[in-house]
Amino acid sequence: MIAAVSLNQRQLTRAEQVEHLRRKIAAVSSKVGGSRRGAASTSEPLPGSETLLPMPESLDGLLPAPLPRGTVAVVSGARSLPLSMVAAVTAKGGHAAIVGQPDVGLLAAVEMGADLSRIAVIPEPGADPVEVAAVLMDGMDLVVLGLGGRSVPATRARAVVARARQKGCTLLVTGGDWQGASARLEASVCGYEITGQGRPGFGRISRVRLATRAWGRSFGSVRAVGG
Repeated sequence: MIAAVSLNQRQLTRAEQVEHLRRKIAAVSSKVGGSRRGAASTSEPLPGSETLLPMPESLDGLLPAPLPRGTVAVVSGARSLPLSMVAAVTAKGGHAAIVGQPDVGLLAAVEMGADLSRIAVIPEPGADPVEVAAVLMDGMDLVVLGLGGRSVPATRARAVVARARQKGCTLLVTGGDWQGASARLEASVCGYEITGQGRPGFGRISRVRLATRAWGRSFGSVRAVGG
């Protein structure tokens, strides 16, 4: 079952909002606990494949490399890109949270293979969505954060980046800017695949083709690709 939480800032103080959120996601965190591959409890290094976030098959060859766990990346353009990454993570047994996106297309995520029982949705995170995302890192492999046009300054960003690395949780930032992000992804729709097309103008979209541009420390040099 999806965990949906709404934080009303007019009724709760900031401290009460965070405590309210911690209680609401306790069940999710307890499920994840020792099963999260991203958070190691010992000093032994993780296998190489387990230090990378699962990526959707639709992005094979579209990105220079998978995102390392603990990365903070800014995503812009087509909304299907972060949704496909949520789908890939949950389909592989991971947990994801979507913060600050009240109109998120969960049906589209399911059609991409997402497991809704592994997704926490916080559509209205209150006055400080960044802090809400930081709290969720305790129990998630991936957090998608909608900033609503905000820009997160470097001093605030550094603390959250450190927490992401410590928890092995990848943060995807949309709808705003994150200073010092280690990766930036930009996607645009470049075509569609139609099934059940009996006559022109009719049929169902079975796949969206994306053109992506990726740059930053996680990828090295700038690269633009399509598919």
